[in-house]
Amino acid sequence: MSASTKQRQTLLTLIELVENPGKTMPVLEHTEICYLLAFPDKAETPTPAEQVKGLKNAPYFQPVDIHLHALGQETIKLGEISVSILRQRYDDRVQIIECRFVLAEVLSEAAVSLRQQIENSLQERLIPEQYRANGLFEVYVILQIQDQVGVPDEFINSNAETLAGFIRSQREILDSSVIEDIFISRIRYSKEDLTLVDWEAALIFAPSADFQSDIELLKIGNYQLLRYRMLGQSIEEILRIINADFKRGKQSMWSLTNGNLRNIVNHRLELMLDFEHNEQNLLFIGDWYTAKLYHLISDEFYLNHWKDAIQTKLDNLENILNTIQENFTLSWRGLMENVQLAGWLILLVGYFILYFKDLALTK
Repeated sequence: MSASTKQRQTLLTLIELVENPGKTMPVLEHTEICYLLAFPDKAETPTPAEQVKGLKNAPYFQPVDIHLHALGQETIKLGEISVSILRQRYDDRVQIIECRFVLAEVLSEAAVSLRQQIENSLQERLIPEQYRANGLFEVYVILQIQDQVGVPDEFINSNAETLAGFIRSQREILDSSVIEDIFISRIRYSKEDLTLVDWEAALIFAPSADFQSDIELLKIGNYQLLRYRMLGQSIEEILRIINADFKRGKQSMWSLTNGNLRNIVNHRLELMLDFEHNEQNLLFIGDWYTAKLYHLISDEFYLNHWKDAIQTKLDNLENILNTIQENFTLSWRGLMENVQLAGWLILLVGYFILYFKDLALTK
């Protein structure tokens, strides 16, 4: 079924909902919310590497070149709600926390409000204050639906407004064009399974409870997104250092060139290696579902746009550093020429002094 056909079906369903306001929402009894938190967490020393597990149809070789390290598991209570927490560190750089909890009547307005309170509490409790202050973290909501709902596409289309409100955490009824955009990115593994991906949340229909494979890919997508943001912030920090040094005046040019410039060049090299690693660490070979779903996640998270933006920033940084180095070379060459000229002037003055002394002695 093409994307345009899906959009027409969704629009027809929305019209039907408006014409039949008495239509009720089926109650979902077997659901769980998986709330993901991701923030920078660089390991002080390299940790033992684990591999991503649980992907559907994983071949005999490792399809994802990302090293994980389990940091522990616990259960906490937020009011009457029990939250299971799993911590993992990705590539010794980013910590991802997988929080799971159950809410009764999860799609009701009361549940939406309670969910927001729980999510805010988890952010305050689990994300370090410095990252909450500067916004360098990612959150993502996944609704795991194990109920038998028939054909998932029909269920989504019949309950579009309610599900869209859950995905965007909105009580107001969203515009039909917004709802269409939310429900475009879908993928099926079997007739009864369906995963719907939006940039804020995802719905996973799996009567067999096979949720973890899709969750692992959504965690990887959030990891990739945060890594791009971290790289962008590092480049901006370098530019701020260069700008601050130049604002101090000409005397700082020497300290920038001799000291900071070498550190900046080294840092840029590290950024380039990180960027290349971020590009090469996903090798989905021999697994059609994994590759297709991750492509869907990449599109929804705008990862290619982030990649292009980071590449442009790296190119601009390289141009700036080349300009600084060229100016320093010219300045150094000019200084040497001035020193050489001064030396010749000194020799010339000395020659005249000796000449006039010899002239005076001959008289």
